Amino acid sequence: MTEASEHDGATPERGAHAAGRGGGGTGERRPGSGRPAPQAAPRVRLVDVAREAGLSKTTVSAALNGTGRLSPEVRERARETARRMGYRPNATARQLRAGRARLIGYVVGELADTPWTFLESPYFARLTGATAATALARGYAVVLLPAGSLQSEWAALPLDAVVVADPVADDRIVEDLLAARIPVFSDRSVEGLPGAHWVDVDADAAVLEALDHLHAQGARRPVLVVPDSTTRFHREVEAAHRAWCAAHGLPERTVRAAEPGNGPVIQAVETALGTGADRPDALLVVAEASPPLVLDAARRHGYDVPGDLLLVCVSEDETALHTQPPVTTLSLRPDAVAEAGIAHLVAVLEQGLRETGGALVPVRLEVRGSSVRVG
Repeated sequence: MTEASEHDGATPERGAHAAGRGGGGTGERRPGSGRPAPQAAPRVRLVDVAREAGLSKTTVSAALNGTGRLSPEVRERARETARRMGYRPNATARQLRAGRARLIGYVVGELADTPWTFLESPYFARLTGATAATALARGYAVVLLPAGSLQSEWAALPLDAVVVADPVADDRIVEDLLAARIPVFSDRSVEGLPGAHWVDVDADAAVLEALDHLHAQGARRPVLVVPDSTTRFHREVEAAHRAWCAAHGLPERTVRAAEPGNGPVIQAVETALGTGADRPDALLVVAEASPPLVLDAARRHGYDVPGDLLLVCVSEDETALHTQPPVTTLSLRPDAVAEAGIAHLVAVLEQGLRETGGALVPVRLEVRGSSVRVG
């Protein structure tokens, strides 16, 4: 197959030279109507674009592929003509030539019991959108798979790789994908598995930075609110919190949210706020919840923030900027995670990278009024 042939045939033609426009052709008649049934318009071919642009087929192919020694004017004329005519390369020909369908599966392992609800999470919504946008810029489309996917749901899809975001412990889909020889890109829980690659956030550094900040502001009775989850990230958060408390001679105080979502997490926050003389003086809320709702819960229990209670939320929710006071957030930087993950994926698929290593992405603590004591 030549380079030009993968551009032949794609979308309905919109150029003035399209054969059959204006109702031409015979076609089948609609039953009972006496009129010919509508026919699909002819496909726009590379040769059609070349004729319209007044260029050779080889020149247009080079312009669309970004190859060849062409002047900027010629390259732009070819691309603009192709765009105006509605031309697209022949995807099937490209797949045959490259040996790839350029499709990436995407699944969130953490929410296997509630498929598709991950899009309600600001973190996963941003991670999903950034993954799709970054992949598309590299020429790959993302296929969303439900959490807890069974092999029957993806086995027939021509997936080049699958991104498994935050798999739970012993996630079956990771094992099944690797058995099917489909590369898996996930967090550090897959480290060392043949065919698996990882990009992760530095959970230890995240917890230490947040707790050190609270301690510097005078917190001596901090409470950690985490989801009841078996993902690697949340297990590492709890381990880092335990080590930090031991190093500072402080009691380890942890409350777990039974389920994801604002309701269960706010209930856990209210449990953490407690009553009596031993009430906390700081909260590190790792379980994802709306920062304004966390702030409201603290006020309902009689806390002044930041006077009585310092507050840090792990969140990508931009409403944290607009509360009074603004809520300090620990961002896991989903955009950076997506960019690093797709860059690694492309290196594996297109450059033959064989190492199954990965990369750690640093987090970002956005210090705001909820965790800073005036004076």
